[in-house]
This record gives sequence, C-alpha cells and structure tokens, in this order.
Amino acid sequence: MKRVLVIEDNMDNMRLITYALQKGGYEVVPAETGEEGVTLAIRERPYFIIMDINLPGIDGLEATRRIRASGAGGAVPIIAITSFAMYGDRSKVLEAGCTAYFEKPIDPLTIVERIHAAIGVKDE
Repeated sequence: MKRVLVIEDNMDNMRLITYALQKGGYEVVPAETGEEGVTLAIRERPYFIIMDINLPGIDGLEATRRIRASGAGGAVPIIAITSFAMYGDRSKVLEAGCTAYFEKPIDPLTIVERIHAAIGVKDE
C-alpha cells in the first residue's frame, strides 16, 4: 500500500481527506503543522503529499519550499488543498513548488481521481 502524507491542521478536513485516500487504497501519514510535515516528508518519503496552506507555525508555502530543498522532496508531488482562493494565490502556491492546487471544500468522491489526474497516475 502506498503511503501519502497529509499536512492539515483542521481535524474535520483531515478526516475527510484521510477517508477519501484510504478508500483509494492509500495509507495516510498525518501531520498537523508545517514543521511536522517537513520532518515526516523527509523521513517517510511519501508517494505524494497533500498540503494545506494555512498552517500553524510555518505555512504550507514555506513547508513546501523546505521539502523541495531537502533531499527527499525533489520529485515528490505536492498537492495544495486550500481555502486560499484569492486572485494570485494559485500562482503563489505553484511558485512555492506545489504540483497542483485544489480549492476547499473537496468532494471526497472525486478528489482521489483529481489528484491522480494532476500527478499523472492512471486509475485502474
């Protein structure tokens, strides 16, 4: 089972994305802060990372930059799922190193398919 890292501080959102990912066949490693997410990304080497942007401590943009700068983060897809929806936010998220950007709220029935499309995984 492929392991994915979910960095999300809102427990309702964490439960929702965890449910969707587990239904999609993934094992979820949770992190509630950007710092914890960076540490786990380096240690766990996940298949992909789900990144909230508005996090306590360092935000998701800085966490993404740190993961990308580490030895673990060069190629791992990082998918931002965020309530940031203002003009220019998408470009800031992508410039920080995220692979894709989805706005909250997510649809748990389609999010795994959308993630797969964004990172080039063929659904079976």
